[in-house]
Amino acid sequence: MKLEDNHKCFVCGKKNSDGLKINFKVSDNKIKAEFIPSSSLQGYANIVHGGIVSTLLDEAMGKLAFELGINCLTAEINVRFKNPAYVGKKYILTGEILRRTHRIVFAMSKIQSESNLLIAEATGKLIVV
Repeated sequence: MKLEDNHKCFVCGKKNSDGLKINFKVSDNKIKAEFIPSSSLQGYANIVHGGIVSTLLDEAMGKLAFELGINCLTAEINVRFKNPAYVGKKYILTGEILRRTHRIVFAMSKIQSESNLLIAEATGKLIVV
């Protein structure tokens, strides 16, 4: 299976009218993005929905692998929520690959506030396809 980017990804796709259009930058085998969640992403009033937080963490790991030329899909993700993310505040999303075997990529990602408060972190296993 060859994975292709048609620019309609919910998180980073520039052609997805309903998407987040987050702009990632890859440097030194790590990925980074800044974003400000809108109220359309809330669960409880003014708090970003946990599913959106999980989606962002998953994307950071998968997008990094894709940008590094590793053709893989998420097989497992473990998310740990530490603090709420609030609508309208700026956050930094980062990810990195920890190690790789022939079939599995082990990665991690995290979301922090501008003041480095940890919002959530994830570890993941991505299966090479």
